[in-house]
Amino acid sequence: MSLIDQIFFALTHLHPPHIMFVHFPIGLTGGAAFFMLLALWRKDEILEKIAFADIALAAPAVIVAMSFGIRDNIHFYNGLAPNHIAKIVLASTLFVLTAGTAYARWKNPNLFHTRVKDVFYKAAFFVSFAISIVLGFLGGVIVYGI
Repeated sequence: MSLIDQIFFALTHLHPPHIMFVHFPIGLTGGAAFFMLLALWRKDEILEKIAFADIALAAPAVIVAMSFGIRDNIHFYNGLAPNHIAKIVLASTLFVLTAGTAYARWKNPNLFHTRVKDVFYKAAFFVSFAISIVLGFLGGVIVYGI
């Protein structure tokens, strides 16, 4: 077996790939919340655009992490990982929230300055990060058995 085959086998059969991809949605939602906080503090358009880019990238990252999570649950835990239903519901919610927020901002570039809608737009960044934190904690329960 060649080195490439050994690495591929280790990544797909020995080591759960979900663990490698789960950090992207956590980092992107955290970065989005951080840059939104800075944008609010500094009232800076560039920082808001960075937050928007982060939340837009978080949506597909959630799909990738969620897909591997479901696959790993079936492959490594026979579909019985602790809290797997809660994680699927929360991850689905996170995807809808991040994708919806990115779509709303894409359709309305001035959303950051719209009085009525801006509260929901800005709150979505912090709620997304909070959901990511809860998902990370539930993942720790699976891995470390707390």
